[in-house]
Amino acid sequence: MFLFIGIAVVLISVFGGYMLNGGELIVLFQPFEFMTIFGAAVGAFVIANPKSVLSGTAQSLKYLISGSRYRKENYMELLSLLYSVFKTAKLKGMLALEVHVENPTESTLFQQFPLFAANPLAVTFTCDYLRLLTLGTENHHEVEALIDEELETHHHEHEMIAGALTTMADGLPALGIVAAVLGVIHTMGSITQPPAVLGHLIGGALVGTFLGVLLSYGFVGPMASSLRNTFEAEAKYFQCIKTGILAHMQGYAPSVAIEFARKSLLSDVRPTFYEVEEATSNVQPV
Repeated sequence: MFLFIGIAVVLISVFGGYMLNGGELIVLFQPFEFMTIFGAAVGAFVIANPKSVLSGTAQSLKYLISGSRYRKENYMELLSLLYSVFKTAKLKGMLALEVHVENPTESTLFQQFPLFAANPLAVTFTCDYLRLLTLGTENHHEVEALIDEELETHHHEHEMIAGALTTMADGLPALGIVAAVLGVIHTMGSITQPPAVLGHLIGGALVGTFLGVLLSYGFVGPMASSLRNTFEAEAKYFQCIKTGILAHMQGYAPSVAIEFARKSLLSDVRPTFYEVEEATSNVQPV
């Protein structure tokens, strides 16, 4: 919703101000200028980025509308899941988790938490490190370094997408100048035309510069920033899992381990201590 509100504000401010100042919208209707700028920007984007970034960008555009997929209820469920996992490990030993870790799609443990179970990336991430614990890994420093390396890889992949859009935004004003120069060349080729015709051609050429700057700073640049903020917020979901697992490895009780995990969350999605306590009060080990 905020995406459409922002777009509306930009359009109303720019074109509304132009019209209130006596400008005519028909003068700004230059489809060939737009084709030159936007087409060249998309082409340059394809040239500059590998297939993984191109597909990742297409898949990430949905987050411009929805924002982060992790809400407070997702974190409440995640903390409840971690509590159940740690409680089971404390009472029955880590080997009791092996059947769930090796076949998470049929796990009675994970099926109790549908939001988590519907997230293959989170399930794989969690099971990978729980599997290490079932195999006897005890050094939490080594596990922490390994998790950090994986999270850094995820961050790098996301940053490539946001960075690619930022680069595209940086190039749009220059491509607007390219379109403007082409318009001037066309105008110079029509120098024998009457002033009214020349004025129309010059105005069309200047629209190229206008469109390049507007697309850059009004749309593509802010979209890149929005995606970067979403990616950073989503990284907290995996940081929460990491914090809980490390606390468990250091011997803390399940309720303390998930408190460590809870404190790692951003304030806008962080449940209170009492909300988590209430949610976990009915969670039983499997």
